[in-house]
Amino acid sequence: MEFTTGASSLLLGLLLPLLFSVDAVSAAQKFGINYGQIANNLPDPTQVAGLLQSLNVNKVKLYDADPKVLTSFANTGVEFIIAIGNENLQSMASNPGAARQWVSQHVQPFIPSTRITCITVGNEVFSGNDTGMMASLLPAMKAIYAAVGDLGLGGQVTVSSAHSVNVLATSFPPSSGVFREDLAQYIQPLLDFHGQTRSPFLINAYPFFAYKASPGSVSLPYVLFEPNPGVRDPNTNLSYDNMLYAQIDAVYAAMKAMGHTDIGVRISETGWPSKGDEDEFGATVENAAAYNGNLMQRIAMNQGTPLKPDVPIDVFVFALFNEDMKPGPTSERNYGLFYPNGSPVYAINTGTGGVSGRTGPFDPYSGQSMFSSASRLAEMDNLWL
Repeated sequence: MEFTTGASSLLLGLLLPLLFSVDAVSAAQKFGINYGQIANNLPDPTQVAGLLQSLNVNKVKLYDADPKVLTSFANTGVEFIIAIGNENLQSMASNPGAARQWVSQHVQPFIPSTRITCITVGNEVFSGNDTGMMASLLPAMKAIYAAVGDLGLGGQVTVSSAHSVNVLATSFPPSSGVFREDLAQYIQPLLDFHGQTRSPFLINAYPFFAYKASPGSVSLPYVLFEPNPGVRDPNTNLSYDNMLYAQIDAVYAAMKAMGHTDIGVRISETGWPSKGDEDEFGATVENAAAYNGNLMQRIAMNQGTPLKPDVPIDVFVFALFNEDMKPGPTSERNYGLFYPNGSPVYAINTGTGGVSGRTGPFDPYSGQSMFSSASRLAEMDNLWL
């Protein structure tokens, strides 16, 4: 079965949104998804393009610049963040020609058919101990930025880098957020670059990790966006009913402490695993569905954080698929919304109790493959007729 071509596929794309709740469709149109590929059983990118279009997901973040993926999404209107791996930073920092060659090979041929809007240079560079790589990050970003401009793409493509929330030395109360002192020499000029180029500061934030580390002291409802008393920032008197918003505002405070109130924050990764090892407390299907479902409902409401109530949160959920070849604990292979065969890992309700009590399944075919059931398209055709 070809999932992305023909009248049946078009029909599927038209009808699936009608089967979602209004909230689910609205959320899907506003949230992004991380499309990782550390697996040996993933569907062809053409099938993935059809799946995401049917769900009205229009923002995708990659961890590379896979030409097959970019080609498969041509003329879909889906917005892409593509990436340069950490292993390339030092060569690009020292050789602007390498940066230009990368952009001319991995970006220029695909625009405008594929909407590439951002290039991330490196991922969580400050989480390791490689000071040479840390020192190379900003020069590499500047080289890519210059190449983008030289090739006439400056009005379309921004340049950034994704960082772990652990770049913060303090994150609570949010108003006391500050960056780690040992990273200040790298982050200050990086923020200056973001301010000058009007590019976003990207953060990978996982409240799951906080709960896993201290399940006895971290409130599960607080990290899952479910009803809870909340916590109050004594310096601002702002009340927080979830950890993710507190983390976002802590980043804003840390940037302000370095003289910047002119940079936006985007959550480049957040999610919750549906399965984990015995010591990975909270890694369950129920919690994953609650976290992502409640988050999507808040996105659908255009909700901002307590500090920035008029700035809707900008989030890329991790991840699209379970990836069976990722190293590390069991949770690392179980963040996906979908199994590789296209069936959902769980049904997401956009109102699991966290905000309004309204419910609506994110996926109408819970437990069924979106890629392997030829009868599904026939059923949709019959429904239409």
